[in-house]
Amino acid sequence: MTAPARPHDEAHPDIHHTDVVVVGGGPTGMTLAGDLARAGHAVTVLERRAAIHPSSRAFVTMARTLEVLDSRGLADDLLADANTTEGVRLFAGATLDLTHLPSRHRYGMITPQTHVDQALERYARDQGAQVLRGTEVTGLAQDADAVTVTARPEGGGPASTWRAPYVVGADGTHSTVRDLLGADFPGKTVLSSAVLADVRLADGPAGNGLTLGNTRDVFGFLVPYGKARPGWYRSMTWDRHRQLPDRAPVEEAEVTRVLAEAMGRDVGVREIGWHSRFHCDERQVRSYRHGRVFLAGDAAHTHSPMGGQGMNTGIQDAANLAWKLDLALGGADPAILDTYHRERHPIGRRVLRQSGAMMRAVTLRPRPARWLRDHLAPAVLSLGRARDTIAGSFSGVTLRYPRERHQHALVGTRATEVPLAEGRLTELQRAGGFLLIREEGASPIEAPVSQAQRVDSGPALLVRPDGYIAWAGSGVRTNGPDGWQAAWRAWTGPAAEAVHTRR
Repeated sequence: MTAPARPHDEAHPDIHHTDVVVVGGGPTGMTLAGDLARAGHAVTVLERRAAIHPSSRAFVTMARTLEVLDSRGLADDLLADANTTEGVRLFAGATLDLTHLPSRHRYGMITPQTHVDQALERYARDQGAQVLRGTEVTGLAQDADAVTVTARPEGGGPASTWRAPYVVGADGTHSTVRDLLGADFPGKTVLSSAVLADVRLADGPAGNGLTLGNTRDVFGFLVPYGKARPGWYRSMTWDRHRQLPDRAPVEEAEVTRVLAEAMGRDVGVREIGWHSRFHCDERQVRSYRHGRVFLAGDAAHTHSPMGGQGMNTGIQDAANLAWKLDLALGGADPAILDTYHRERHPIGRRVLRQSGAMMRAVTLRPRPARWLRDHLAPAVLSLGRARDTIAGSFSGVTLRYPRERHQHALVGTRATEVPLAEGRLTELQRAGGFLLIREEGASPIEAPVSQAQRVDSGPALLVRPDGYIAWAGSGVRTNGPDGWQAAWRAWTGPAAEAVHTRR
């Protein structure tokens, strides 16, 4: 599938025209580019790196992100070569149990982020997105009609100019787009001199779970690569008394010592591969939208790696924004793009808080506070409601978007697990567009959207392209202000039937 090309500007032949420029070719940018290209738009990805970063930090893909990947036909292949974990072992025997999640993915997928990056880049290219690696953005200016982006090859050479109705900055924590916008990134550094490494262990933790060990002065976190790399783990270590700048070299003895102290035993480090020292900030931009320019992923929010939220949140940012850009490009009211900030900014803020809370709990130093933590955490996580609330939030499956007071209570929740006669919702979503789910036994109707039928006693639903519910009620044949058509038109606008008809 190839997106339609956009002609050069005859008055300015050196300007390349496209529908959307995506700056940044990580998982956020590639999800967005693939979705927009799938919808038939011309998309150009400008990525500074010449190749996928071989040592990305993320290693756990959460349940909601797996659902997003499945709705793009990517999850099964990734899972085939990955390890999975049903829980996270925390302090004092407390475990974050994922086996009760309301999802077919009652686990986290453990695989290096590079595998997810590769899958999403293939998706973007296969849908027709143009991916230009080794291209660094140097300038950005917007007017009433479009955004002009200037870029140059990373190693030097003539600059190129792109012009598009919309630009998305998905270029990471040190975002060039954010800097060019002059957007503040308020926050602070919360953890310094953490070390990531790939380690081969002779006596690592049993099972496939994620394991955390800590004392008053160190912590160690181990994630098994499993069948992909038997005996190998991704480790994260930190020593309160060894605070060094990011550029300071990592000594193998440091990793070995801290792991032994944190785990309370020698885990048998036999080999250390890639390693990196880094610091963690907690920051979030005040607005995800700046006129015709949007920020997504780490360019919009960065936080502690505790809980494995970064890559997952960025992919879900992209899934939220892409279909709204598709509608705006197709003639819908551009004001719908404001809902991107309205829906995703609170989610980003929540991720900062919950990741930060876990990081602060791990690094507690006062003995009374640690004693209280070690007694409370196992008790709280053993309670069904508390367990499911915490696990649902970290996995993303229970997060919801705001709704109006008059709307059904299901509006804003995900529809992924609604049982359908036609199969999984994520399989039906691979075609893109809205989906009307009829009540059990209801006959098909004439409608400008795809349809499916539920096989339980729940209400009829209008499902957004990102899998969240836009309307719920009874009687899909009922028209008027409370019917599904009104909800659909509120999103798609007057051009909807001409542009977005999918049967």
